[in-house]
Amino acid sequence: MAADTIVLARRIHTLDPNAPAATALAIKDGRIAAVGSSPDLEPYRGPNTTVLDYGDATIVPGLNDSHTHVVFGLDLARGVQLTDLGPLEEVQRIIADAAAAAKQGEWVNGWGLDPNLFTDIGFNGRLFDDATGPVPMFLRMRDGHSAIVNSAALAAAGITGPVDFPDESLIDVDDDSPTGYLVEFSAMELVTRVIPQEAFEVRAERLRTLLTGMAAVGIASTHVMDFAEGSAELATHLETHGELPLRLRFSPMVNAGASLHELEEVAAMQGMGGRRWRVEGVKFFIDGTIDNGSAWLEQPDVYGENHESVWTDPEDFQKALRFFVERGIPTATHAIGDQGVRYVLEALEASGDARHLAAHRIEHIETIPDDLVNRFAQLGVAASMQPIHGTHHTRADRSDNWSVRLGPERAARGWRCRDLRDAGVTVALGSDWPITPYDPRAMMADSILRRPVETPGAAPVQPEQALTALMALEGYTTHAAAAAGLGSTSGTISVGKLADLTVFEQDPLRITPEELAGTSVLTTFVDGVPTH
Repeated sequence: MAADTIVLARRIHTLDPNAPAATALAIKDGRIAAVGSSPDLEPYRGPNTTVLDYGDATIVPGLNDSHTHVVFGLDLARGVQLTDLGPLEEVQRIIADAAAAAKQGEWVNGWGLDPNLFTDIGFNGRLFDDATGPVPMFLRMRDGHSAIVNSAALAAAGITGPVDFPDESLIDVDDDSPTGYLVEFSAMELVTRVIPQEAFEVRAERLRTLLTGMAAVGIASTHVMDFAEGSAELATHLETHGELPLRLRFSPMVNAGASLHELEEVAAMQGMGGRRWRVEGVKFFIDGTIDNGSAWLEQPDVYGENHESVWTDPEDFQKALRFFVERGIPTATHAIGDQGVRYVLEALEASGDARHLAAHRIEHIETIPDDLVNRFAQLGVAASMQPIHGTHHTRADRSDNWSVRLGPERAARGWRCRDLRDAGVTVALGSDWPITPYDPRAMMADSILRRPVETPGAAPVQPEQALTALMALEGYTTHAAAAAGLGSTSGTISVGKLADLTVFEQDPLRITPEELAGTSVLTTFVDGVPTH
């Protein structure tokens, strides 16, 4: 059988324990047809076979970012990027410039705002009123679960005081007057729905640019933790005018208080898709984030916050979770606080043998005690984590907002990816884009260093939780596939699996983390076709 393509390189890390190393592979109809050495693959060389020789490069299974929001994130990442910018006066100046440049009817949008800027003064959108004047402003915090808006935005949204929500969302007020601090999605939606929306063509081009950028850094697929409005239309549009540069797996969100009809609608979506996109699984939230006080901890934080589920009735979450577990539909649940993680594990355990019908995972897992590390292993629940949130959002001296809120004991339990790996737990890695940048080379480097790879002078945060280079690579390949129940079709370079590949100029397992962050991605393959 002649192959469509034969690919050669000095090293191929297949990550298949039965045949871990190779120097050649053959591709037929988008699948791996053979793996071995160049002489082994001679029978697959035909008159029309394309041979790609990457010389001294290293090939690994196509990288998968296990947690992104590539469509929903188009809204989250509108306007000025404020990631890691400060102090507050600098941000105010940037926003003032944006307001001065805004045309009639336009808003100032920004994203990635650092909550540490408000640690000593409190969250308050009025701090930007002088900078923006009458121009409405919406600045999303870097956690994505809260925002700062100015007085003009509150007026545009008709918000004049406290609002009751079906979940734990909050319009912050002082003396019954809104401060401009919005917590969680229901609160933010009151403002975002009055912000002028982008044209479909603009959103489609932004999505194409985003996905092309992801492919350029080696990402062959991503698990999209939502199925935001317009996702199907945008993905279909891009496939109508070409191919998606990477594989998209959408898991629709199930929000607190969802009705049986809504659960049935999400179940009915399973399996829909196109050539390179598919709806598979569901995404829950059991809590919010520690930085904005909406996570679910076993004991409140130092400010008396972070002690409730976003599901006002957590037992209702168990019923909704079981609805999908019993139908063999994979679940992923956002759980950041220790009590939130515990509750989800207990809910999965209570579902009995049905939980073995599909893969189930917990997202984020920012602080957990020892006994929960072992519970993951006992129950076979995967951990989907973003250690880069710890390296970028916390500090070794514990002066950051996250650590101050938790106190030293719980802060010392942050992002325990190494403890989970050592316990035998599947640990998938990802960026949660746009919460942090998506480049997997930096993600893996940070997971090894436990500090931002671009700031060599920074002290590592919990260095005992550092992953090895192999563990970091597995987090983007074999463990990413296992966390989604896709190990039979992806995650390793093995005969019969999808021909998704990432070609690095240097060997990611033999270079320093700093070199890994800078090494070139020569080609990314999806279905055996170069997309970069």
